[in-house]
Amino acid sequence: MKRAGFLLFALVPVLITAAVSCTTPEHTAADAKGNPSPVSRSRATDRAGGKRAVHDAAVAGRPAGLAAPDKKELAQKIVASAENATLNWRSAYGYIEDIGDGQGYTAGVIGFCTGTHDLLTLVERYTKAHPDNGLARYLPALREVDGTDSHEGLDPGFVTAWRHEATLAAFREAQDSERDRVYFDPAVRLAKLDGLGTLGQFIYYDAMVMHGPGTGDDGFYGLRERALREAKPPSGGGDEKAYLGVFLDVRRAAMKSADPDRDTTRVDTAQRRFLDEGNLALDTPLEWKVYGETYRVP
Repeated sequence: MKRAGFLLFALVPVLITAAVSCTTPEHTAADAKGNPSPVSRSRATDRAGGKRAVHDAAVAGRPAGLAAPDKKELAQKIVASAENATLNWRSAYGYIEDIGDGQGYTAGVIGFCTGTHDLLTLVERYTKAHPDNGLARYLPALREVDGTDSHEGLDPGFVTAWRHEATLAAFREAQDSERDRVYFDPAVRLAKLDGLGTLGQFIYYDAMVMHGPGTGDDGFYGLRERALREAKPPSGGGDEKAYLGVFLDVRRAAMKSADPDRDTTRVDTAQRRFLDEGNLALDTPLEWKVYGETYRVP
């Protein structure tokens, strides 16, 4: 998902933003989350990540940060408080519902959607490893509804099939793997390249989850590009707290632009609170509010 074609880009991410926004016709197709099509997503990955060996060298010596097991567990809890109103993020493997947001069915541990390609990719990859799974027969329908909010070919059995499959360890592991591949690992990797600590890595991850890994104005990479135009990240000599404040401002504005009545408490009374407290390491104990509910991790 990220790019570091040269070591200079890895060390000074602010210099690569223009390339992130350069598009060809192949890069313009987007789904309901503002994510590029499968082909353009792959090429966006090239532009934003580039030569993986260079990235590996740039981040290898840095602290684990959000990728440390305890911090990764904490990250899933905070995301789940906003996505599923619970700290028990594992309870969401079997979740599936059309929430009326124009993205079809939202399902699973990170909110994969039938209309935004990530659910289709999950089922395709899972079927490659487990051909006889209970979701495989819905692949033709999933390909047809991809990019739409349609349930055609999915009702009435897909919901039941998803819930049943989620009782199997192999499918739960597949969800975790796809969450990490598409959202967690790219977000943490780029945050480290931007010189951000554990809180900053979480802020990127939560934005990646909610806005999708798109290069459009409201996709994660578009939001980051806008933030970089207003402030330097630590890797470019900027102040970490100031940069993260700008990133959260940009993200909040994007949320309100899409829907003026949108609840932004996952930013305002959660991530902003951690930032205002100076908790750049995302140390526990933590307390935050989302949608009026208070959550605590000792």
